[in-house]
Amino acid sequence: MKLFKENKSSRRQFILGGLGVAGALVVGWGLMPMRQRLYTDLPAGLIGDKVALNGWLMISADGRVTVMLSKSEMGQGVMTALPMLVAEELDVPLFMVDLMQAPLKKIYGDTSMMADGLPFHPDDQSALKRGVQWLSKKTEREIGLMVTGGSSSVKDSWLPMREAGAAARARLIAAAAAQWQVSAAECKTLDGFVLHASGKKAAYGELAVKAAALDPVDYKLKNVSEFKLIGRTTQRLDAPAKIDGSAEFGMDVKLPGMLYAAITMCPYFGGSLTSFDAPAGQGSKGVKRLVQLGKERSGAAEAIAVVADTRWHATLALKKLSPQWAAGAHAGLSSPAIFNDLGKALDTESGFTYYSRGDVAGIKPAKQIHAEYSAPYLAHAAMEPVNCTAQFVHGRLKLWVPTQAPSVAVSAAARASGLKEDQIDLHITLLGGGFGRRLDTDMIVQAVMIARELDGAPVQLVWQRKEDMAHDFYRPAAVVRLNAALDESQQLLAWESKSASGSAAQHLLHRAFGLPAAGPDKTTVEGLFDHPYEVPNQKIAHVIVDSPVPLGTWRSVGHSHNAFFKESFMDEVAHAAGADPVAYRRQLLTSHPRHLAVLNAAVAKAGQPAKGNALGVALHQSFGSIVAQVAEVSVTDNRIHVHKVSCAVDCGIAVNPEGVRQQIESGIVYGLSAALHGEITLEDGRIKQSNFHDYPMLTMAEMPEIVVEIVDSQEAPEGVGEPGTPPIAPAVANAVFNLTGQRLRSLPLRLAS
Repeated sequence: MKLFKENKSSRRQFILGGLGVAGALVVGWGLMPMRQRLYTDLPAGLIGDKVALNGWLMISADGRVTVMLSKSEMGQGVMTALPMLVAEELDVPLFMVDLMQAPLKKIYGDTSMMADGLPFHPDDQSALKRGVQWLSKKTEREIGLMVTGGSSSVKDSWLPMREAGAAARARLIAAAAAQWQVSAAECKTLDGFVLHASGKKAAYGELAVKAAALDPVDYKLKNVSEFKLIGRTTQRLDAPAKIDGSAEFGMDVKLPGMLYAAITMCPYFGGSLTSFDAPAGQGSKGVKRLVQLGKERSGAAEAIAVVADTRWHATLALKKLSPQWAAGAHAGLSSPAIFNDLGKALDTESGFTYYSRGDVAGIKPAKQIHAEYSAPYLAHAAMEPVNCTAQFVHGRLKLWVPTQAPSVAVSAAARASGLKEDQIDLHITLLGGGFGRRLDTDMIVQAVMIARELDGAPVQLVWQRKEDMAHDFYRPAAVVRLNAALDESQQLLAWESKSASGSAAQHLLHRAFGLPAAGPDKTTVEGLFDHPYEVPNQKIAHVIVDSPVPLGTWRSVGHSHNAFFKESFMDEVAHAAGADPVAYRRQLLTSHPRHLAVLNAAVAKAGQPAKGNALGVALHQSFGSIVAQVAEVSVTDNRIHVHKVSCAVDCGIAVNPEGVRQQIESGIVYGLSAALHGEITLEDGRIKQSNFHDYPMLTMAEMPEIVVEIVDSQEAPEGVGEPGTPPIAPAVANAVFNLTGQRLRSLPLRLAS
């Protein structure tokens, strides 16, 4: 399928860079209604053998409905949840729905991520917040950036995809009414048919051409009480293909005459290639070409690629190159030095204050609690290795890639190839895990530069695991200092935090759009500045420290470590107050009934621990969803064992409840791997870890029982792909304290011998 994208990168940079200072020049524009998200610039009508009724859906003569999928499927279930939105409003059975990857048109662009990234507190209901968020959504609509991230897929698609179904349904009813010469109000729909009280009945496939010829008619969305599909557990549409092996991931792409590329990259941050044994590589069996690659804005390091007739031949030849690398300016970089720099920044800099309430400095407490917490760099470690397939043919570039950011992918490929964006055909495969890693395009740039040397032959680039570990865009290392003040009755008077880390958002925006590293970054303090606890005096600040280590967004981003900091320290405060941690939290949530209900539901699910075990609790809101987890833990020979995780989540309306449970379970497992094992360390300017033997994942033997309760809600859907991850580390740490008396303030969680 050919994908199109309008070349507006200069406008994108201007809007993103100038949004905060645009002022009165955009006030008038900001008050105008947002541009519609229902129709593309292509007219409704026949597209091949299908009839398009709007930009989101087409109907075939046999009544099958093709729905445009504007998000990437990486295991989170969007191939089921999103067509459910259309099918519900269209009144068509889900088994009659097919999916097609949406082209790069602006109506498919995300309009939620920028607004969600603004540093407003969730309790802020001001006109300023509403106005800036509205302006952000309008700006995103103009940019039209297609991207899957920020747990925004269902949230962002909730209205446009339902409206697409409702608008098409109204057109079909109008077409039937005109054909039968009756009032549209006398008609109804059921399971892909328009019905009339007289007994007349017409299938959608029969009416589609007539419906497309009509002007758009008024439509009305269903009330929640009318839902027949949304809110009901539904079998995933992508499951059969994944079970029988017909699903196509990036590494499954096979093309006639395809060649294979293996790559080795400079292991030092900022280093360079000095020499390699080219004759040894070129003389190896099956080798077609050696390609030397330079550094690129996408984050790609200097590298050598071997192209051969098979992947095995390319890998064998790569080993013979014996490359020599110059370490460069960061040759002495190490984990201890990095954490030392973060500590110095906290000692010497005040940072940017993201939230302030009351007067932290002016109170006179009866008791004070101080603590310092830290978290390491983390790699994404997706199971499907980094890969991309590229081919130059007839003046065009074809790409097959598992990407979370189609718009950015095409832009990067155009930059690397010298072609225009409308000369690039992008085929998005399934993703064998994304977690934020596949928002980046370094592998795409490399594959394009290799393919340029191959005279039209397709080439598939796959990184070895050691290259992925050494050249990831890592979750930032972070340090925080927390202070709390209690009054004479042990009530929490004040809460203060100052943290330090690099900025993943600044790094990502530079790689994707060439923007300078400047300004505050909400992701550095999310989960710290926006907590729900009702503390009268608060101050939350952060110091951004320049990072020579490349940073990226990791599943749940700043929440992933800031929840550990916040919820562990809240337990410390409760312990210092001589209070039960759950009861202490409850008294701080009197004006937050949704948070309180989630906390109570998780605690009720957990019940009492088995003899010799202990419970730990954590409550956290991220990406709009509220999650509480209770971990049941034991300790044997200083090893932490998690037996059960009881979880409650309020994510608004759960479109597919079983899909929500799967994502929360997935987030818990991902977070537990990091809590117990995850740590990327540096020595002599390079990453020490190289594979799963020294960067382990959670094993089946370590897997706890997980129980998830979805708290009933009538609110619009919020994110679920990431919110399950943040609470697990503090829940486990708090359980360990309750069991052993050891307060673990750094990740991964390790007991003292």
